[in-house]
Amino acid sequence: MLTKILNQMKYALSTILTICLLTSLVLGLYAQDTAINCVSPSPSATITKFGIASYYAKKFEGRETSTGAIFRCSLLTAACNTLPLNTWVKVTNLKNNQSVVVKINDRMHHLNKRLIDLSPCAAKQIGFIGEGLAKVKIEVIPAPKKGVL
Repeated sequence: MLTKILNQMKYALSTILTICLLTSLVLGLYAQDTAINCVSPSPSATITKFGIASYYAKKFEGRETSTGAIFRCSLLTAACNTLPLNTWVKVTNLKNNQSVVVKINDRMHHLNKRLIDLSPCAAKQIGFIGEGLAKVKIEVIPAPKKGVL
């Protein structure tokens, strides 16, 4: 009899733990997804990421970005799915060590696994406009003072 009661308690406990784990997973994923759009990085936190950069096709000229701004090939902007909109980043081409500062004002397609998609002007400044893709490092930086960029 005692064994039967203990087995029932084990089953109930494992069911409760499973429900708790699933709930935390779902809430954690929801919090992570919403954090992309509403949390700005702390000024004291240094965020550095490594990955592949591409650049926008010129056909996007004049289209609206995720922030509502109009995309211009000549501006120093970028799309990124892992950092908040309106974040400023320094992008460094790891092949030639050239850097550019851009503002993230757009998102890429959700299935795109690249780290960042630069405007053609930004891609040209770090020397990969003819190659199409580049291995890069991005570092979150404070917003530049007005008139600097």
